Amino acid sequence: MTTLRKTAIGALLAASTMLTALPASAETLTFVSWMKDEPGYGDWWNEIIAEFEETHPGTTINMSRVSRAEYADTMFTMFAGGNPPDIVHLAAFEFQPFANEGWMEPLDARIAEEGIDLSNWAGQTTCEWEGETVCIMLLYTGFVLAYNEKIFADAGIPVPTDWDSYLHAARELRQDTDGDGILDQYGIALPFDDPASVMQEAQNFVLDTGGAWTLDGEPAFDRPEVVEGLARYKQLFTENLTPKELSSADVRQLLLEGRLAMTVDGGWINNTFRSAAPEVQQHLKITQSPFSPPLGGTSNVLGMPSDISEEKKELVWDFIALTASEKYQQRFAEWAKTPAPRPGLDYSELMAENPSFEVLAKAAADAAAANVDRLPKGLELENNEVVKVFYKVAQQMILQDLDPAEAAKRLQEQVSRIKD
Repeated sequence: MTTLRKTAIGALLAASTMLTALPASAETLTFVSWMKDEPGYGDWWNEIIAEFEETHPGTTINMSRVSRAEYADTMFTMFAGGNPPDIVHLAAFEFQPFANEGWMEPLDARIAEEGIDLSNWAGQTTCEWEGETVCIMLLYTGFVLAYNEKIFADAGIPVPTDWDSYLHAARELRQDTDGDGILDQYGIALPFDDPASVMQEAQNFVLDTGGAWTLDGEPAFDRPEVVEGLARYKQLFTENLTPKELSSADVRQLLLEGRLAMTVDGGWINNTFRSAAPEVQQHLKITQSPFSPPLGGTSNVLGMPSDISEEKKELVWDFIALTASEKYQQRFAEWAKTPAPRPGLDYSELMAENPSFEVLAKAAADAAAANVDRLPKGLELENNEVVKVFYKVAQQMILQDLDPAEAAKRLQEQVSRIKD
């Protein structure tokens, strides 16, 4: 938090031009987002804004864009400077410091009055802070297995459905296909150059062995199930089934080049297939993750500041309620080509048009039912530090042959110190 606050103060002058440029009239609601003008997501926002302005004569929404890389610092600067946007759009992993400062308005009374049932809303529990609901979840995705069906078919190996078949395929599909002594095809490839990606990748195996990073909000890294998951993760590197220098982008690129048999990734992987050459793209498919429950991830949330006027709060709530309506949750699925968090929507037409949609919908439902999230419950404020600690210990485990049990012990001790 100290680092974020210092960054905010240092950036205040740089951000002042943008802040003063935002209209300040009571009839204008300010809205900052990194999704403005993005295909699909941006179109969805534009539809909602158009209907809101039509049903609220005299009120306009001024939406401006800030890049994702600068987003958290810019938003913190705006809040710390006393000039937050009226409509608060944040990533699901970054709203916690804002809520912790008391900057996010509790929404429970308005949710109850509106009659919105959030009990089965995918990922919604992430929006709870100190017993209050401070935001609405806008996207929750379940992880799936992306694979090259030709590689599997040529080798006569079935697509994996569990750890054992995943390990078998990883071993058998790692090949030197042209006989020049250099590996040019991998069964699997795991990212290992980015702390967040490393912790996320390991979580697949920990979940599959019945573990979790936290239990009742407290660190649980030294539990036997976690140790077993870490051991499986390490085994893939020990057997040289995956390179040790890849980024997430590198892994996806190997898949798009037809040099990777499979990878477990978020639902967004389906949209990357279009970047592959036609002769590769025709063989790229998705199916359910071989790990159970599948990893799931909350993405972004919508809320409002606690210190704007009551008149503006009423308007902002109307906007939030519109985004959460059945109509616009359905439109979200149509624009984004991925399931919306609201339960009970009709995806029959989308599934008929795109068979992959059914896979994405089931993955999200399965992960949500298991209450899975990439962000460890109870470590929200400490997440950035925890990720760095995990990466350091993972390097020791993979590169220095640290025993998984000792790795789990170190993680438990170090993360517990951070939390305390």
